[in-house]
Amino acid sequence: MNTQIQPDPSAIGGVPKAPLAFLPSPAKLFATRAERFDFLADHGGNVAPYLRFLGALTAVQARLAGELPAADPLPADRIETARAHRMPPIDRAEMATDAGLYATLDRFLDLAAQIEMPEPARIALQAVKAAPIADRHWLLENVLADRIPDDSAAAHLFVAAAVQLHLSRIAATLPADKLVPIRTGICPSCGGRPATSSVVGIGALDGARYAACPCCTTQWNEVRLTCLCCGSTKGISYRSVETIEATVRAEVCSECDHWVKVLYQNKNHSLEPIADDVASLGLDLMMKDTDKTRGGFNPFLTGY
Repeated sequence: MNTQIQPDPSAIGGVPKAPLAFLPSPAKLFATRAERFDFLADHGGNVAPYLRFLGALTAVQARLAGELPAADPLPADRIETARAHRMPPIDRAEMATDAGLYATLDRFLDLAAQIEMPEPARIALQAVKAAPIADRHWLLENVLADRIPDDSAAAHLFVAAAVQLHLSRIAATLPADKLVPIRTGICPSCGGRPATSSVVGIGALDGARYAACPCCTTQWNEVRLTCLCCGSTKGISYRSVETIEATVRAEVCSECDHWVKVLYQNKNHSLEPIADDVASLGLDLMMKDTDKTRGGFNPFLTGY
């Protein structure tokens, strides 16, 4: 059932000033995400095999986050310059040629080859492993620019997982108090688009909203009832597959005709911004039948 709500009544109330950003703890984040993928796979119906596969990939990320040498922090002057110019300190374009990212990609592909996966995925993995440097650079550039061609989604998926691992380890070294808001819907750590946003239930911050970066895994505060694609506060409505009590909904903007999922973690603390985005694929399929375009970027949903 397509349920539409307007406005979001739970957005009304006193929410204290929230910290701008929560930086990742990569090993813990990926371990928690892998567990969530596995739980969702146990209840995932037709999408269960894909959720299980992503859980195994995420477990590889968690393992490497604990095994790889500590990431080098960005220079202090670079962070200050980014702050002064209201820019993200992580330069995603520069990362496409970063030697550390290529080394992380190699290590990730080696371990990923050991997990069970469908034959098309294994063919894509082998193609990435055998790809010359120019092709790998193209794959990395696409992921870092939040653009993935539908016809090569499988190859990009493996690369995206390695990018998540590498950038989250860099983001973890950032001083959170040095980050500044860039603009609505832009990650203050790396400048990426959000996959989803979540209404959190964290102590005094119950009811605050945090967007989740699918690239560096930073979560940053955004004003509720605001479109994360165009910044409009007009024409915001909510749609869900089941009932008005659904904990995953599409936040729809009639100004720019885009939508981004919002997860109500204050109602279900187990919700995870990336895993539950994939698991709620039915909402994406429902929204495909509308004239609205998905605004959230999740490399694990390319092609859907």
